[in-house]
Order: sequence, then structure tokens, then C-alpha cells
Amino acid sequence: MPSGIIVIHKPPDWTSMDVCAKLRGVFHEKRVGHAGTLDPMATGVLPVFVGRATRAVQFAETGEKEYLAGLRLGLVTNTQDTSGQVLETHPAIPARPAVEAALASFRGEIQQVPPMYSAVKIGGKKLYELARKGQEVERKPRAVTIYALDLLDELSSDGDLLLRVRCSKGTYIRTLCHDIGQALGCGGCMSSLVRTEACGFSLADAIPLSDVVAAGDPVSLLRPVDQLFRDLPEVVLPPEQEKKFRNGMALRLSGLPNGSCRVYGQNHVFLALGRAERGKLAAIKNFFEV
Repeated sequence: MPSGIIVIHKPPDWTSMDVCAKLRGVFHEKRVGHAGTLDPMATGVLPVFVGRATRAVQFAETGEKEYLAGLRLGLVTNTQDTSGQVLETHPAIPARPAVEAALASFRGEIQQVPPMYSAVKIGGKKLYELARKGQEVERKPRAVTIYALDLLDELSSDGDLLLRVRCSKGTYIRTLCHDIGQALGCGGCMSSLVRTEACGFSLADAIPLSDVVAAGDPVSLLRPVDQLFRDLPEVVLPPEQEKKFRNGMALRLSGLPNGSCRVYGQNHVFLALGRAERGKLAAIKNFFEV
């Protein structure tokens, strides 16, 4: 059965789940999941996990992500992007120094209120389901971290500017654009979004979905799942230790630094994401076929 990671360059007007559904057919594999939802209007890096590699999704979603975001100043919508219903327009657009000053307050750890048009659940209901019925409910703010926020392009005549955003899991770029507009007093919303990095993969690693569909051997496009953990140290087990490890035993190994690691068996077969502590090695998540 196919197993691995494929980094898709998500096309516009597709949901992340649409991409997964398409790839289930391409790989003839039901176990397909993605790391980090992209809105339909967004494009860019969407890591997709196939087969047994789906066991790694829980570790993939926690990393930093990077985006190029279009911010349209002077426009407020109900979805916080240009696809929504216009609620307000403001002709006065601030100058670049004012924008630069406003961005400074959004760097570091900030509080975000999840948008109504999101999949966050409150009382068992997804917010977007309530929003489509014209309902709005109170949402508690959540802490997210903006590691980098830079203005790349000068303001254009229609109020658009281009931001580079590097952020933590759970950050809504739409909400960031909306909140920056509120801080400037003219309102704002997201006009475009490209994810340029996720799970350590960049746009240079991403393959257009159409190319995957047209590939004669799509399985050859899969990356080994251990690439997700490539920054961790590796441990290679001798045969006797590998057998014990495969049977679920924790191992006593001298000289191991504490922390997470990649565990390999003979012929450099990736076995597990492991953790070493005080000379004892145990599996966090196994990836070998049983």
C-alpha cells in the first residue's frame, strides 16, 4: 500500500478536503489527511499524508507556517476576506508609516477571536454553519504567535498591500488582516493568500494537483514520512535491539541525548518517532508495517 507525504500546491477554489478526496482516488487509498487547512481562495503549500504516513499528521500541524497575504484596506466584509458580503467601505487609506507602526503591535504573542466563518465548534455547532444562518455567537479569544510580520510592497491605489506572515498553529490570516484594518481605523480584509511554507516544506517542494493527477506513477511522487522529522537526530538499532523495539519494548541505550529522535532499523528502514530519556529509548509513534 502507498505510504508517504506529498506536498501539493493547492489550487484556488478547492478546499483542503477536496484535495484529499481527489488524492484518495489517485492513490486508491482511503487513509489520506492534510496538515493545516487552507481556505478555498488560498493557494500554496498543503502537505498531504497518505497511507500509514497519516499517523504523522498530529505532529505536522504544530509547526510554524509562512504566508504571503494580500490586505485590502478600506473594506470590511462578513468573512474577513474579499469573497464575503461587504459591510463597510472607507475611502481614507493611511500612509505607509502608519501601516508600519500598526504592524508592530501584532508581532509576538497576540489574542485572536476566531472568525464566524470558521470550522471552530461552539456548543457542538461549527461557526460557519451558524454564520450562514445569520447568527453570531460570542467567541473567546485565543493566543497565537506572530513570529514575523513584514510589509513587502508599497500601498497600491486600491488599498492593497502585501504582507509576509510567519505564525504559529491556529492563526487566522483573515482575522489578522481584519484586525490590522481595525487598528488603522479604516477597516481591512484579506484579498489573497499564498502559503509559502508548512511542515518545513516550501513552494519549491510543492507539486500542482493537476500534475499529480496526470502522473503515470503518482506513488513515485511520495516523500518518505521521516522527512517530516528530518531536523531530529537519528538512532540506528542493531538487529537484536530492532526486534525488541518492534515488539514494543523500551530499550536501554547508552550515550543517547535526551529528546525526540528518528529511529531506524537495518537497511535504514524508518521505524518510529522515538524519545530518549536517561538512556532509555521508547517509541512515541510507530511507522513500520506490522
